[in-house]
Amino acid sequence: MYLIDTQLSANQVLRAFHRDEPYLFLGAAFTTVAVVSAAFCLLRRRFDALLIFLALFAFFYGQRLWLEAEVLRISLPDNEFFQRLQAAVNYLVPIPAFFFFQASGLLGRKGRIVTSTLALMFAVLVAATMLFGARPEFQYINNALVILALPAIALRSHLMRKTQPDAFAIRIGLLCFVLGALWDNIARALRPLPRVEPFCFAVLLGSLGYVAARHILRRDHELDEMRSELETARRIQLSILPGAFPESAYFRVAARYVPMTTVAGDFYDFVSVSPTQAGILIADVSGHGIPAALIASMVKMAASSQRANSTNPAQLLDGMNTALCGNTQDQSVTAAYVHLDAQAREFRYAAAGHPPMLLLRNGHVSEVIENGLVMAITATATYTQITQPLKEGDRLIIYTDGILEARDAQGKFYDEENLHAIIARTATLPPSEAANQVVDSVQEWSKSQDDDLTMIVCDFTTDHENPTTD
Repeated sequence: MYLIDTQLSANQVLRAFHRDEPYLFLGAAFTTVAVVSAAFCLLRRRFDALLIFLALFAFFYGQRLWLEAEVLRISLPDNEFFQRLQAAVNYLVPIPAFFFFQASGLLGRKGRIVTSTLALMFAVLVAATMLFGARPEFQYINNALVILALPAIALRSHLMRKTQPDAFAIRIGLLCFVLGALWDNIARALRPLPRVEPFCFAVLLGSLGYVAARHILRRDHELDEMRSELETARRIQLSILPGAFPESAYFRVAARYVPMTTVAGDFYDFVSVSPTQAGILIADVSGHGIPAALIASMVKMAASSQRANSTNPAQLLDGMNTALCGNTQDQSVTAAYVHLDAQAREFRYAAAGHPPMLLLRNGHVSEVIENGLVMAITATATYTQITQPLKEGDRLIIYTDGILEARDAQGKFYDEENLHAIIARTATLPPSEAANQVVDSVQEWSKSQDDDLTMIVCDFTTDHENPTTD
């Protein structure tokens, strides 16, 4: 008797396996598609909603095919957990499907609400099944939601055929899947018939994969175009910055410019350069990226229009402010300008809401403070300037606030104390090396660069025999 039961059981398993064979194969194929999609997303190191939801949809559907296999039912006839899991996965499958439709733009403006509502309802069915077991009423609710939602999505894809280029592919896959789902949920409920939905799902998965691939290629193309445009913008912005400071018998000047992004809102210029005089401007536009870079180009034009006032910092800033007001889309600009006169042995300085200029003299760092309102806020702003003597060996440092506001891992600012200390330590270095060490120190301090960094170092010398520039 035992031998007969064993042989009968083996025959049952063999017959069940032959009946399940195509569905087991499809389950493996769908799971493979899911793994490949997820791996592709990981390799690109970029979250792609379409790929992720496609992978989850394929994976859950593949697992459902395996869990519904008769071979497992024969092997685990009285396993309550298996029965609950089998039913729960059935309700889990539609969730990533509707998120995919939303991410592809197929559900329109109210897609987020529709998707969230349906996902919540299916999630409740999953939780209820795992808690209370498989119930016929749960299956009725699931069938009703699927039968109502899928034809509605198919109809919407038909209506969107002119505005959504991927709608045709989705429409074909959805139509096939809807017919298969209706067949399995209605026709097979009346009499035992072969299952066709898994084969229709393969068609749907192919169409969704095609749509996901098109979206990825389109986004990558748009991203490449954006990168190309940003690179062009970067080259244009660098072109508005001055080159090396001209060779001078009195001034050695070096600049270090490190934008936070491809383009930046920091700007500097040498407004006036003659054998005995030099005018150095630095500015910082609020915000970052392309908007700030566009305003920086306006600052360049505003400064160029004030070259007649290059020996008078207060008048130069006043003229720049008048030119910028009303043209910066509510973005403000801080600036500082210093005019150096080697013949008179003095410098004149004015600023507009900018960090104070630093003077390194005989190893001691002091602040040169003369500030007015930030520019581009009000045309009635006025600026004043101070005049101080220039001495042999003086070093002047002007910079943007990204230097001071760099934060370490604990959120502590780089601040004035650290800046003064490193400027004093680099007093004997040439301007270019000193600027490099300061900016490198700031970058080592901060966990990430949150602002543009710009620093200009100018040395005053009367060594006429060895004029040098950095």
